[in-house]
Amino acid sequence: MKLDILAFGAHPDDVELGCGGTIAKEIQLGKKVGIVDLTRGELGTRGSAEIRDKEAEKAAKILGVSVRENLRMRDGFFKNDEAHQLQIIEMIRKYQPEIVLCNAIDDRHIDHGKGSSLVSDACFLSGLRRIETKHNDQAQEAWRPKVVYHYIQWKDLKPDFVVDITGFENKKVEAIMAYDSQFFNPDTNEPVTPIATKNFLESVNYRAQDLGRLIGTDFGEGFTVERYLAVNSLTDLI
Repeated sequence: MKLDILAFGAHPDDVELGCGGTIAKEIQLGKKVGIVDLTRGELGTRGSAEIRDKEAEKAAKILGVSVRENLRMRDGFFKNDEAHQLQIIEMIRKYQPEIVLCNAIDDRHIDHGKGSSLVSDACFLSGLRRIETKHNDQAQEAWRPKVVYHYIQWKDLKPDFVVDITGFENKKVEAIMAYDSQFFNPDTNEPVTPIATKNFLESVNYRAQDLGRLIGTDFGEGFTVERYLAVNSLTDLI
């Protein structure tokens, strides 16, 4: 299956938090989108890997993605090395996306920066035909995405561009809240974590509102880039 967009996240819920609105919008526009989680989030303070598997499946259905896979790398301990790069390359060549979305280049959780560089490096390497990979015992062809964009997470990084997600903010929040074990719930006895506070949940909305305000819309999601953005005409900008 060829996808238009493939979004990677170090943990289940990274993609929903960082670019859930953009994904929902692109799907409504007719794009085929997939998600690949690097780990099962098994080191998370709340819930369990098994619970998060189910939550990720529920969130995928809410967003309407075509496929979601989990590479089951070690939460907290995966590396940007050849073995892990080859796992990413296999996914890129399997789905041949034009656009790859991935973790923030710098963030509070160490897996986010690692995941960002791992996926970015693998996107380049995936275009080298002398790197051989197989899927289901079939040799894969080299494939390099046209662009890699990094969504913004915990840290308030300055975006290089903002996507208008007005009309899709509720879908984003619904997908986030599919992770019942992870976020604010006044009725749970689970330990409080930085993302399980009411303040954090509200911050998802007010960040989207603030980014929307800055581009003259109601809601937005920000991304950073690795190379200059290119447009055919000044009228491509809004």
